[in-house]
Amino acid sequence: MAKAEVKKDGPIKETIKTVVYALLIAGAIRTLIFQPFWIPSGSMKSTLLIGDFLFVNKFAYGYSYASCPSMFGVDFCGFAKGSKSRLFGSDPERGDVIVFKHPVSGEDYIKRLIGLPGDHIQMKDGLLYINGVAVAITPDGTFVETAERQGPEGSRPRCINHPAPGGDCEKERYIEELPNGVTHTILNFQDSDTDNTNEYVVPENMFFFMGDNRDNSQDSRVPQPHGVGFVPRENIIGRADRIMFSSAGSSMFYFWTWRSDRFFKAIE
Repeated sequence: MAKAEVKKDGPIKETIKTVVYALLIAGAIRTLIFQPFWIPSGSMKSTLLIGDFLFVNKFAYGYSYASCPSMFGVDFCGFAKGSKSRLFGSDPERGDVIVFKHPVSGEDYIKRLIGLPGDHIQMKDGLLYINGVAVAITPDGTFVETAERQGPEGSRPRCINHPAPGGDCEKERYIEELPNGVTHTILNFQDSDTDNTNEYVVPENMFFFMGDNRDNSQDSRVPQPHGVGFVPRENIIGRADRIMFSSAGSSMFYFWTWRSDRFFKAIE
């Protein structure tokens, strides 16, 4: 009996199939599990520095329209916007560092979760009050960085002192303890408008976010459209757990600017 011949694809077709499968797998991982995120600004210093590269854990809080990445200007999951439920959803915890979509612009932001639904949040003289009680802060010395342009955007750090280019840029550093026991560092370098705010009551299915670099963060302390305001539950993308890579230069390829001490660093 003659054997049936198995027709094999040519090398070019096999290569194309391999590339397509790889892209589909990568797309599925990015959509369902992890999404890469590059820190472009200093709003989360000293927890996160400009040039830190991390993966956002999308599975941590379940999925909404925001979990689906936009590509080529197309919001593939925009049809699901407006739903207050999340597939496999779970509630974020106060103190989590979270990536979310700005409620107005749709841009990706990364901040720390401060206020849960029903919470009363207010800043008084630079001190955070949650439900009428001031959070505990402890002085933690000085945060020092080089007074030079940082990252691809070339932004300059803001300082409590007035260093010459290349000198030491200083900020006051504190340890802040939230009501659930989560501790993290915050920075201060000036008196700002957001050091004193109205009392905000976080609505149902909304959250209140702040940056750790308190005087240099656009966050929920300023209402929309000029600030972030309250963030809907559906706008949450995921939790930032660990820094994978970090570069202090304008390009990740400048190996002499890599911060090896931040590789695989847990985010607290």
